[in-house]
Amino acid sequence: MNIEITPEEMSEKRLSSYILVDMRNKRATDYGIIPGAVCIAPSEFDSHVEEWRGAGVPVIVYCMTGEQSVEPVKKLQSQGVEAYSLAGGYSRWVVFDIKHAESKKKQAEESIRKTFHKKLFSPFAKALNTYELLQPGDHVAVCVSGGKDSFLMAKLFQEIKRHHKFDFDLTFLCMNPGYNDTNLAVIEENARLLDVPLTMFKSDIFDIVDTVPKNPCYLCARMRRGWLYSKAKELGCNKIALGHHYDDVIETILMGMLYGGQVQTMMPKLHSTNFEGMELIRPLYLIREDDIKRWRDSNGLHFIQCACHFTDTCSSIDPEGHTNSKRMEIKQLIKELKKVNPTVEQNIFRSVENVNLSTVIAYKKDGVKHFFTEDY
Repeated sequence: MNIEITPEEMSEKRLSSYILVDMRNKRATDYGIIPGAVCIAPSEFDSHVEEWRGAGVPVIVYCMTGEQSVEPVKKLQSQGVEAYSLAGGYSRWVVFDIKHAESKKKQAEESIRKTFHKKLFSPFAKALNTYELLQPGDHVAVCVSGGKDSFLMAKLFQEIKRHHKFDFDLTFLCMNPGYNDTNLAVIEENARLLDVPLTMFKSDIFDIVDTVPKNPCYLCARMRRGWLYSKAKELGCNKIALGHHYDDVIETILMGMLYGGQVQTMMPKLHSTNFEGMELIRPLYLIREDDIKRWRDSNGLHFIQCACHFTDTCSSIDPEGHTNSKRMEIKQLIKELKKVNPTVEQNIFRSVENVNLSTVIAYKKDGVKHFFTEDY
């Protein structure tokens, strides 16, 4: 019996003619799953063997890249189950699906104007106005990493440009920090599908970060921003736009308090300290992540998750979804707090808008610490 089946071969079968199993952890499946798939961890496969043996249809198992699913499939076959590993995994299927979905561009754009106007376009426009993120004559480098947030941001900028309120220029900037061929293909195919004309350039960030044992994600983010500032300035841009959303903001506030012992937030805009005349803006500041996911899923879109070398190897390993990421811990904490207090997210967001300096022990201004006794 063959071990693998390709996405092309799978597409020729009717959905009812096989059982599709996603073995990735929850963090990975949050970025999207193949329609019709059931999420089952490899540790639970044994409890389904009898059911699958008697199903009368093959079981197709997939992970992120097609590597982690081979051994579980071999074991299933040894237990008498007709099972196959999806060659190339979810990543290869995404490329295949995008190439066969030419009608999705119009659908995605229409949904921004209609179905998701209130949840996506309105808060996007509100953030631009409230925080004065966009001015006449601006040339914005819209930074497209390849994920759902940055591609939505690109489409929202195209939509706001279509309204012709005032003149500004856009460059859709995409850095390749060392993506593997599959992830790069997903980005390029999504850009073609959604009609986002990318200006791509390469860096060696992933190779550098691979040699750093401690806090690689922090270093990667810092290096990415520097490269993006530099390239954007070279292209004549005066601003870079990043795809951080509302949930990123409240998570950052809590992370600062619980792990950094400080009260601070992710600002909607800031001036670059190393690149004169450059500014960073965050137009998705008021948009909820769940609404971005709904837009993605309702349009049948599939994007890459964090595509670094660490993700390539670890996205399927932990069936329980455990992670060392502090941000993931904070996400879970907020989720638990919301069960007790439904308004906890709004309260966290507003907490940094309602700071009374007369009720804090100390604060910093321009790097100088001021103690409450100075004005007591």
